[in-house]
Amino acid sequence: MTAPLKVGLIGLGEVAQLMHLPLLADDPRFSIAAVSDVSPSLVDYIAQRYNARDSHADADSLLANRDLDAIFILTPDHLHADLLKKAIETGKHVFIEKPACLTAAQLEPILALPRQPGQVVFVGYMRRFSRAFLELKQRLPSLETIRHVRIRDIIREAPFFVTQTRNIFKPNDISPKLIADGRARTQSMLRSVMGEDCPPDALRAYQVLTGLASHSFSAMRDLLGAPKGVRYAHQHNGETVIALFDYGHFTALYEAIIDDVSRFDAGIEVLTQTQHFKMNYDTPYIRNLPTRLEITTSSDTDTGTEIIGPIYEDPFRIELGAFLDSIVNGTPNKTSLEDSMEDLKLFAEIGRHFRQSA
Repeated sequence: MTAPLKVGLIGLGEVAQLMHLPLLADDPRFSIAAVSDVSPSLVDYIAQRYNARDSHADADSLLANRDLDAIFILTPDHLHADLLKKAIETGKHVFIEKPACLTAAQLEPILALPRQPGQVVFVGYMRRFSRAFLELKQRLPSLETIRHVRIRDIIREAPFFVTQTRNIFKPNDISPKLIADGRARTQSMLRSVMGEDCPPDALRAYQVLTGLASHSFSAMRDLLGAPKGVRYAHQHNGETVIALFDYGHFTALYEAIIDDVSRFDAGIEVLTQTQHFKMNYDTPYIRNLPTRLEITTSSDTDTGTEIIGPIYEDPFRIELGAFLDSIVNGTPNKTSLEDSMEDLKLFAEIGRHFRQSA
């Protein structure tokens, strides 16, 4: 067995604690070698719990650690662009949670940065690694036969699920000014796309695109290719988003609703003249909840449904394997920065529809 990949994590909040740290710790192919966060108490807690050899008070110190093979950027979104640039410049492999950046203008100069031969920069779109999704992609008929696609994210947000299932270390030593500055910086980045006079609800809707919807848009493009454009988009009160994507002979409907009903109804449906493909995602905040794919096929006289699943393997684990496979074997990385740019362009196009309908 080859030596484990030594990774350093920047950002130790909810996503790191719920998904990445446990999975990295369980996988002998990885070693949690260094951790960093703006909270000293959180750094101490995670370093002790996961036996990280090095703990760093700031990201720059971790990035300078020459003993690391890869950097995981798991920070709030407004920090992504700066950290991504610095991480690429170290020559180390990089895993960054989606979105790679909040705007296309931030990502464009990063795409031009020189990289070391074989350096992998991987964006965390874990839904594209779900086995049910991979099965759907394999079984999907030719695009010419598709009549309609429906993609949905109708959810309650994470806190309801997390408080009942996992203990998250929540530090109290982060400066209120730092938090306020981060929120202000996020708003500034969003307004750079949506305009300085953008109403708050449209601004929030754009943020929903960069967070929740980014998973679905990325999966849609992986499955169907890039759409010709956005035919229609509208939002209500920031947390209800509707978009119609033009694929020529069919339309893909996207709908997102964030509310307080305790369920997670996310998935993809594809309809042809004689088949209905339906796959689901459950909340990622409870580990190993099952996914499944249902394929209903009808003829003139018969109808039957094939069910693939339930599948319990965590897509985050499959994603980690894909990241390592790109590093070790040079397997093409399907969630590259270049791929991620296509989502940012779609966000901006949908944002224009929001402004026009405001």
